[in-house]
Amino acid sequence: MFRNLCLAALLSLSPIGALAQTAVPASEAEISLSFAPVVKAAAPAVVNIYATRIVEARRSPFADDPFFNQFFEAFGPTEPRIQNSLGSGVIVSADGIVVSNYHVVGQATEIRVVLNDRREYAADVMLADQESDLAVLRLRDAADLPVLELRNSDELEVGDLVLAIGNPFGVGQTVSSGIVSGLARSALQVADGRGYFIQTDAAINPGNSGGALVDVQGRLVGINTAILTQGGGSNGIGFAIPANLVQSIVSQAEAGATRFARPWAGVTGQAMDAALAEGLGLARPDGVLISGLHPKSPFAAAGLQAGDVILSLGGEPTNTPQEVIFRLSALGVGAEAEIVWLRDGEEMRAVMVLAAAPDDPPREQTTVTADVALRGLTVVRINPAVADELRLPMQAEGVAVLQAEDLAARAGFQPGDVILGINGAAVARPSDVEALAGMEARVWVVDLLREGRQVRLRFRF
Repeated sequence: MFRNLCLAALLSLSPIGALAQTAVPASEAEISLSFAPVVKAAAPAVVNIYATRIVEARRSPFADDPFFNQFFEAFGPTEPRIQNSLGSGVIVSADGIVVSNYHVVGQATEIRVVLNDRREYAADVMLADQESDLAVLRLRDAADLPVLELRNSDELEVGDLVLAIGNPFGVGQTVSSGIVSGLARSALQVADGRGYFIQTDAAINPGNSGGALVDVQGRLVGINTAILTQGGGSNGIGFAIPANLVQSIVSQAEAGATRFARPWAGVTGQAMDAALAEGLGLARPDGVLISGLHPKSPFAAAGLQAGDVILSLGGEPTNTPQEVIFRLSALGVGAEAEIVWLRDGEEMRAVMVLAAAPDDPPREQTTVTADVALRGLTVVRINPAVADELRLPMQAEGVAVLQAEDLAARAGFQPGDVILGINGAAVARPSDVEALAGMEARVWVVDLLREGRQVRLRFRF
């Protein structure tokens, strides 16, 4: 009997058995034969992307001197320089909608997309979001293209088999296999913020960015975006942006949006740990403790208060602040979601309506155009929408710099600066900046808050 079982197992793994397999693997035994059917189904929808951007580089008069060049890199006139990037993308619509990473195509002046069958298309950016590191492209004059179906990424489990498909190092389309080795990874610094990722040990290398992470049914579960490495190579720790967030961004792009609108949280919080859980009398350190709450926050409207512990949102657990933001972003503006939280040991529930940050009070946007020291400075009154756009603290108030050009740029102003005072006079409204900009002064002193630090600009006019 034992010999017969061994013989049957050997036959099931023989080349004859592998050749006979033509369908998508549906069991562990079939998967052990080959991933070829999955690759044949998924690979045509994964593309190579070649992006070109023009950047301004300074030509230092000491560029040829190995000693002085290190001190004078920022001196000298600027000159345009062409910068190329290589990456991958995934076709998600037969009429030519492609998803990739922001760091591959963001701010590109020319984008060429090459399909698996060598067809080439020019592409335009429909929507680019630096914070999530995602971008949506439209291929020009494209039709009847192969597509990848998006899977609900919340269904993934650690241990699920996955394939990473992309163009690493520009060598051509390549497939690597692995498993989902972690979920809800949120400590990785990618693009413009801290995201929420699927972790995999499928090899992801430079050029794989924007490529597909697919399951054994050939469905898209994530967009490959980064690796964690100390030596520059793949060490079996790769990260992908979950398909649920991809779907939300694609839906907004298809609706005509050019900027990704996230539901506003209006809360600050921290992940629970054992010490916090013990202090609150909780059996387990689950959830996110709310430390601050804006009065106009949708969480406040749903009945939450500072000190509450958010357990789940939309039926999914939330254990880090990044996970809360991901859940909001994936659900989208206008959606309704059940929220579950703890207060004094009692579990509470409510339905929360997700909305964008309110643009109230009015921005009162003002630009200094007169021939004065602050010429070219555009300022706005801080409200929740402005704070969200400029990534200011939730409690920020007063006047913020929206744009700095001309003399204002030379003086050192930067977008996101919060202006506290000008030449000793307090600033509370944009009109104050416009009025103070006209004062007679040779030396100017401007007090700012920049990334939480107090900064003082001094300049002459």
